[in-house]
Amino acid sequence: MNPVKDRSMESILTTEQRNSVLFTMAELVRKEQKDILEANALDMSGFDQNDLAMYDRLKVDQEKIDGMILSLQQLAQQEDPIGVERFHFKHESGLDVYNKTASFGTVMIIYESRPDVTIEAGGIAFKSGNKILLKGGKEALNSNLAIVNLWHKALDKNGISKDWVTYLNYDRKQTRTFLKNPDQKIDLIIPRGGERLIEFVKDNATCPVIVSGRGNNFVFVDKEADTEKALEIIINAKTAKISACNALDKVLIDKNFPDYDGFVKELIRKLKDFDVEIMGGKGFNDFEGVKTITDELIWYEEFLDYKIVLGEVSSAQEAVRMINKYGGGHSASIVTENKNEADFFLEAVDAAAVYHNASTRFTDGFQFGLGGELAISTDKLHQRGPIGLQHLVTNKWYVYGNGQIR
Repeated sequence: MNPVKDRSMESILTTEQRNSVLFTMAELVRKEQKDILEANALDMSGFDQNDLAMYDRLKVDQEKIDGMILSLQQLAQQEDPIGVERFHFKHESGLDVYNKTASFGTVMIIYESRPDVTIEAGGIAFKSGNKILLKGGKEALNSNLAIVNLWHKALDKNGISKDWVTYLNYDRKQTRTFLKNPDQKIDLIIPRGGERLIEFVKDNATCPVIVSGRGNNFVFVDKEADTEKALEIIINAKTAKISACNALDKVLIDKNFPDYDGFVKELIRKLKDFDVEIMGGKGFNDFEGVKTITDELIWYEEFLDYKIVLGEVSSAQEAVRMINKYGGGHSASIVTENKNEADFFLEAVDAAAVYHNASTRFTDGFQFGLGGELAISTDKLHQRGPIGLQHLVTNKWYVYGNGQIR
């Protein structure tokens, strides 16, 4: 399938057209979900289930189907992000100067193993007025092609060119060639996957890239933390969904925490209930069930597995220094009943999402009220954290005159 090269008026769809396609797509997913599930079963049959995180991402079940339908319906019901006035200035010459949001044009999404991205990210890009190039991983090929087939049916039912959604069935070499020398203008690339994928795209792309980076998220248990809150937050953040980029990897505990030993022993017990492998730095050698860290580099690592690292700090300031050094810039949480400590932590930590007395698992477009997400950016330009519908826009200046010259 050759990507479309058109940049003419035909590449502009009205809000009504885009919403109609999304509603049609939601109905097609509901009616033809059996085809998606059968295609996914083919992908799952050839997959090594020892990779728990990849397995969780690749699998499509009824819950994910329902999520796909809901995502499409919510996107169709949201306000159009295009043409929103951001600024108006009346020039002394009489010029009317406006700044309004505008679509990027063509957005390429490169992702690994998650067929639901073909729905959610594709839907966000489409609703925001962009043509979409989808490059999924080979492990999810059957699932992705089944979903793209539904995209094409939805477009066709609405009398719109199928070129609005294009699937690029390329291997790594073909993808590199396309990134270096695309046969059309690509305005933005968003890679969703591990660090190797992100580096591959950054090294080869010739247009802007929004980095949906690694997690490596931290929870800091302050000396004034509520014990039960701390335990529940850590267990939820670590074990609820290990394949998510918002899952917890590191816990820092203030050594001045009351009944420090009792808290750590209870935390270890609860983590062991979920078969979490526990590693510890200085101060944890004497705790049964904790493996001693032998390489500092593990503090930089995102696990996406039932693994966790425990560390000891002497203050919130030390916790912030460690998080800013080792963290992935994704999410970090402080557990404390001291509001001043919490405020300091939230301001000082360099991460896209910072929490007080809450699990990092909430860093998600749906959970943040965005109706889904295209990616979770750890970049600071042009949007940080979950990228929702209203964020996948650029801007354009509209200047209205009556013969003015300068």
